[in-house]
Amino acid sequence: MSAQLLTLPVPSHTTPDLHVPPERLHRDLATTLVAEDLAEQEWRLDSHERLTCSEHGQWLHRCVHAKPHVNKITGYRWCRPCRAELEVAVDEIDGTVTVHCPKCDRGAETKADFQLISACRQSLDAAHTARAAVAA
Repeated sequence: MSAQLLTLPVPSHTTPDLHVPPERLHRDLATTLVAEDLAEQEWRLDSHERLTCSEHGQWLHRCVHAKPHVNKITGYRWCRPCRAELEVAVDEIDGTVTVHCPKCDRGAETKADFQLISACRQSLDAAHTARAAVAA
């Protein structure tokens, strides 16, 4: 079974203003992507601590459910005992992030699990801050 992202309504505080040009709305995302790419290349940032995804050009919490985010070696989105992908649920309204194995029903247990949850929560915060700055 492939992992699924829990899709919930987007709260009004994160809904983009239709009068804001798209290039301005995404500037903070683009800036963060470039900064994280550089920091990762210079060994100042661990790839599992990124708030953005260079593969998808998105905030991490928006695409963490996709297959490229599964890493069997490091255990990132992976249940070793079951040899199964962990499902990730991101609730953008209350800011919760959970992981779940569909086979054994376990939740977050490993350092990789908690690293993923932390990065997604920070990604949510960064995206919210970027949108709030645009709206101001």
